[in-house]
Amino acid sequence: MRILVADQLADAGVTALSDHHDVDVRTGRSKDELLADVADYDAIVVRSATTIDADVIAAATRLKVIGRAGVGLDNVDIDAATEAGVIVCNAPTSNVISAAEHTVAMIASLARNIPQAHRALTAGRWERSRWKGTELHGKTLGILGLGRIGSLVAERCAAFGMDLVAYDPFVTPVRAEQVGVTLLDTVEEVLAVADVVTIHLPRNADTVGLIDARRLAMMKPSAFVVNVARGGIVVEEDLAAALSDEVLAGAAVDVFDTEPTTDSPLFALDNVVVTPHLGASTAEAQDKAGVQVAESVNLALDGQFVPSAVNVAGGPIDTRFQGYLELGEVLGRLFGGLSGGLGREVAIEYLGGLAEVDTTVVGLSVLKGLLGSGATQPVTFVNAPAIARERGLHLRETTDTQSPLYLSLLRVSGTDREGREVQVAGTVLPSSGRLRFVEVWNTALDVEPAERMAFFRYRDRPGVMGTVGTILGEEGVNIASAQVGRLDDDRAVIALSLDDEVTTAAMDRIAEQIGADEHRSVSLQ
Repeated sequence: MRILVADQLADAGVTALSDHHDVDVRTGRSKDELLADVADYDAIVVRSATTIDADVIAAATRLKVIGRAGVGLDNVDIDAATEAGVIVCNAPTSNVISAAEHTVAMIASLARNIPQAHRALTAGRWERSRWKGTELHGKTLGILGLGRIGSLVAERCAAFGMDLVAYDPFVTPVRAEQVGVTLLDTVEEVLAVADVVTIHLPRNADTVGLIDARRLAMMKPSAFVVNVARGGIVVEEDLAAALSDEVLAGAAVDVFDTEPTTDSPLFALDNVVVTPHLGASTAEAQDKAGVQVAESVNLALDGQFVPSAVNVAGGPIDTRFQGYLELGEVLGRLFGGLSGGLGREVAIEYLGGLAEVDTTVVGLSVLKGLLGSGATQPVTFVNAPAIARERGLHLRETTDTQSPLYLSLLRVSGTDREGREVQVAGTVLPSSGRLRFVEVWNTALDVEPAERMAFFRYRDRPGVMGTVGTILGEEGVNIASAQVGRLDDDRAVIALSLDDEVTTAAMDRIAEQIGADEHRSVSLQ
């Protein structure tokens, strides 16, 4: 497949993509240039310079994934991508260490007036008394946003002997306690007690303008504000006024409302440390971003689940149950093939150990397999729920930690268009990770999924297998394996794994001669 790398990407990232796909590195292009040939690509990788908006997504008719080599996604229209079924992924952990270290560097620079003293000395002025600093030990650090970066900053500042408080409505007190932080209920409470406030929040409708003149006035006159998160969260004009009026002692800012910029009211102030969005600007972070986004793009182009996808419901599944993603998709395909068409509802049951973890993406895998064979558009983890809604298909999911025969079991059931019940189930063998179908048409059996399979439901009697083998032999179709499952009333299901495609005529002929009341050939690819 073809990938367009539209912004500068670390060589390690380009190599990781080129090992699997055709890659064109074409940077610095205008929107018109991008629109002219974006339809030729299956994936686009950007950093922050190129904007992928709704127009670009609409023109990219082959597009399957947009990769952002970094954390922020301000330059990607996620809603338009989701509507088009395009996965959007980033490199969420690539810069966390670099950003945390830069934050700590900014805090230390503020506390000890390092940039100001440097400027004075190199200009020929020995101003030792003017740039007297303050110790961090014993001071209170207030963290707004206790995610990955905020937690790393907390760990590092704890080593200075600082007291740690934070506001984050999405973090539990238990998690905060693990990193030695006391959670407070509001932003205002943090501002009131902190000697240093550091911001680690995303930029969104709730956070733009969050730290304004009113909230700055709640802080101690001796306090510092540090923003290495996103521009616009702190109102620059209000911050400049607060610093000029000695409402605050100082600020350190790495991000701005408009970037790039060389004009801000903050630049003229001696009690401000500024850097040009350097939080992620380390060689290590850039390499990590390139490699991480390349790995995600490769997964997406291979049709697999992408843990860093931002527009897919659910997060990564527990590694112990990773095989159930593949099993879910093949069970969905099997259910669709056996039912011959969709009813109004499909039920998914998660049994045993599988019921104890987040199975959201397993359900998406089932939908992806179920809808994929009959769709006129590619079905992905992104658009599967929307396609199901369009078709009037309702998904019902249940969990039960009890599974009498297997450590974990995944079952899919429902009715076909004629109202007949269809039920299939499978498991992943814990010793080998191999997939097994253990129920087909409500009948217990044990068969490994194969690319081409055929199923017959009939009344069991001698000679059936011989008849099946004879007819398939005459058709030049080799049987790789065959498994029979029986019900108590001597009804049976035979599952055949085939090396070759079998014609409808051959299937009908077998069904007639063995007296099968139902038969299906199914492709699981």
